[in-house]
Amino acid sequence: MNCLRLFILLIVAVLAGCASNHGNQPAGHKTYSAAETSRTIDLTHPPRDMWDRIRRGFAIPNLNDDLTEQWTNYYASHPESVYLMSQRAGKYLYFIVDELERRGLPTELALLPFVESAYNPTAYSRAKASGLWQFIPSTGLHYNLKQDSWRDQRRDPIASTHAALDYLSYLYDFQGDWYLALASYNWGEGSVKRALDKNANAGQPADYASINMPDETRNYVPKLQAIKNIVANPKKYGINLPEVSNTPYFTTIQKTPTIDVAVAARLAEMSVEDFKALNASFNTPVMLAEHQPTLLLPTDRADIFKANLEAYQGKLSSWQTYQSQRGESYASIAKKYGISLGQLRAINGLPGKSSKAVAQTLLVPAEMGGAGGIQLASLSYPSNDASAPDSESKARPSLKKATVQQRGKDIVVKRRVNARTHTVKSGETLFSLAKRYNTSVDELRKLNNLKNNSLAKGKQLRVPGTNIRG
Repeated sequence: MNCLRLFILLIVAVLAGCASNHGNQPAGHKTYSAAETSRTIDLTHPPRDMWDRIRRGFAIPNLNDDLTEQWTNYYASHPESVYLMSQRAGKYLYFIVDELERRGLPTELALLPFVESAYNPTAYSRAKASGLWQFIPSTGLHYNLKQDSWRDQRRDPIASTHAALDYLSYLYDFQGDWYLALASYNWGEGSVKRALDKNANAGQPADYASINMPDETRNYVPKLQAIKNIVANPKKYGINLPEVSNTPYFTTIQKTPTIDVAVAARLAEMSVEDFKALNASFNTPVMLAEHQPTLLLPTDRADIFKANLEAYQGKLSSWQTYQSQRGESYASIAKKYGISLGQLRAINGLPGKSSKAVAQTLLVPAEMGGAGGIQLASLSYPSNDASAPDSESKARPSLKKATVQQRGKDIVVKRRVNARTHTVKSGETLFSLAKRYNTSVDELRKLNNLKNNSLAKGKQLRVPGTNIRG
């Protein structure tokens, strides 16, 4: 019996040894695991904010090396810069993370624009890369990002995000490894593939840690990991992240008339800077209706914009288009419309050396006196207004019910608020209503002071756009 026991123990020891050497990995070969990067997460509760939501979707293995530590310390020593980048990111994170989750991709990818552009939609590199995701012209065209004198969709948050995630998905399928996919995004898949093949042909390990790559690419994944480390545990690094609600920041406006960027911003009662942060793809000071532009506006500004646009009196644009003839002098066109040649070139993105026009559409000033006044509607309840409309059908009150005041050159139209409500129907839930109104369950609960998710048929609910708590 003792001999049998010894024989069994010997067999078990041999099998254990075989299992530990499975794969015949070379000595010193570094493996990576998706180690936990933050505290244990309670998935029984909805995310508190966008940072919490991002942490829940971390899926790329952690890279723990000297460069990662170096970049983590670097970002941690620049808390103001991290805060500024994070504040800019707040405009886009909900849309990007929503799209990542829809595609089943790791949410770390929402942090990639920190590395690429510092979340600046107008960022432009020496390599002529542009936008949040820093597409070079050729790659942008390959992924259907239009680039002409009127628009550059590399700077469009929606179009460029779709293109970037298409590209990253392709690179992951091509390389089979997120580190290699990210290196390919920075250096090009062809360059990474050649580096892998070179190592393989030389009998050396062909993986991310072993191949030779430019310094910029070698630092690329560690930078992303550093941002991930800070987002995973900001308190550990003494970083204060701004509040970013887990609700949509912007919405889309379709079918707008030809309108100046500055006028559109004022009708939305926003600064031009904030308006351009969402609509950075427009290259000219006017958005042409014939191009069927899609405007992006903060969710709490969409109704304000629509109401102001409806009440507007006068011309929306101080620009018009001019169809030039081949061989026509740019100087003569500029003189005809009372602007300098330099202004004509700048507005239309014309090359500096060219003096003769081709058959093309140019942007020129409209006739004098066409600017008109800007008429604004204030969509806020007066503090003593107890009779404000509460029906969705009263979203656009008649101008007859407005009061008009003159402030300098502008005409300000004060109107009753667009206070949308929804009457709960049988079978409707907070989740279905949140989806319908492009918001979240948490936001609906806050707007209506709900203590739980129960809804009674016939209950009147406020929905986003009112800026009024229940």
